[in-house]
Formats: sequence, C-alpha cells, structure tokens
Amino acid sequence: MKKTLVAALIASSVSLAFAADVELESKEQKLGYSIGTMFGSRMANDFEGMDLEAFKAGFEDSFNGKDPQMSLEDVQATMQAFQQEQMEKAQREQAKMAEEAKANSQTWLDTKAKEKGVVKTESGLMYKVISKGDGKMPAATDTVKVNYEGKLADGTVFDSSYERGEPISFPLNQVIPGWTEGVQLMPVGSTYEFYIPADLAYGPGGTGPIPPYSALEFKVELLDIEAAE
Repeated sequence: MKKTLVAALIASSVSLAFAADVELESKEQKLGYSIGTMFGSRMANDFEGMDLEAFKAGFEDSFNGKDPQMSLEDVQATMQAFQQEQMEKAQREQAKMAEEAKANSQTWLDTKAKEKGVVKTESGLMYKVISKGDGKMPAATDTVKVNYEGKLADGTVFDSSYERGEPISFPLNQVIPGWTEGVQLMPVGSTYEFYIPADLAYGPGGTGPIPPYSALEFKVELLDIEAAE
C-alpha cells in the first residue's frame, strides 16, 4: 500500500512540501527537503484548496506503513471526482477564451472591412491591393513562389519569409483556404494584404503560435508561378 500511494503521488505531480522549521544538516534531511521543494510549488498550483493537514496525515500513514483511514476504493473515487471537476473547469475556461477570441477577431475584421480599398469576397475573405502586377494569375493547382508576412490581429508577427531572407514555394491547393482563394486573385508581380477569418485559416484548433479562432493578416507578394500539378 505504501509503494502504491507514493508512486501515485509522484506520477500525479503531487507536492510533498509543507511549512515547518527543520534542521538541514544530514544528507537524509537535505534529501527530504529537496524533494519537498521540487514538488511544493506544483502542489500549490494543481491542488488549490486542498486540506494540508489531511494531506500530511495521509502521506505519513502511507510512508510509515500504517493502515490508511480511507479504503483504496474511496481514494480512487475521490481522485476521479477531483480530476473530473478539474476537467470541467478547464473546459469552461477554454470555452470562455474561445468566445473572447471569436469576438475579438470579429471586431478586428469589422474594423478592417471599413478601411478604404478593402474588398470582401463571398466567402468572407477580405483583401487590399497594395500594388498590382501585370503577370499571369495562378490557378489553385499551380505552385507559386511568394514572399509574405503573417500577423495576428494584435499586430504580432508570427511568420515572415522576409525575416528568413528567402521566398517560399508551395502548391496553392495545399495551404489554408484563405490563401488558396486569395492568391488566385493576384497577378504575378502584385502585393496584396489579406484579412482572413478564422474559418478560412486555422479555425478552432489554431496551430503553433496562432491561438484558436484567430483572424489573420497576411502581406503577400506573388513573385512567380513555377509549375502546375
């Protein structure tokens, strides 16, 4: 029983620290305090509101091989109930954050829609012509060569071929829908800005530095049409 509970505590990142004045002279004392220090801050974060005295009693009973005051079934049921509560709490927080992200993205898109020169397509994609070339316009099956810079709605740059110092080539039908639609509107030699709703970008999942439900801004310079699939 002692080994089972100790292993469960470690696997669950349960802290072993509690306030006490102790001597830290022997290696055993230092080891005990070190373990407490390692786990203490995580316990405060993961088990807010837990009764510390009850924790100490449960840990000491288990560590010393005493008969536990709760059955293994009750321990498991208590932990399962706690985990369920934490999962539901996290889901509520995620849903709240998602709604806030949606609202912020929509506010930003509404603002962009009012700017001079911005055109909105049937899908909801918006774009502005910065400069227009006179080359050929690509098809969705073409491979295009572009320079670009991507920003979040708050202006944070999350990706830029300009910063890397080289353009990128890709099949136009293998990127986000906002790009597939938007770049087909560009003659080679053009530079456009695109304002892309989340449902034409990375949607509810987000990706990497892009949070869920993020509307995105891209500056795209179409350099060439390299090939057709």
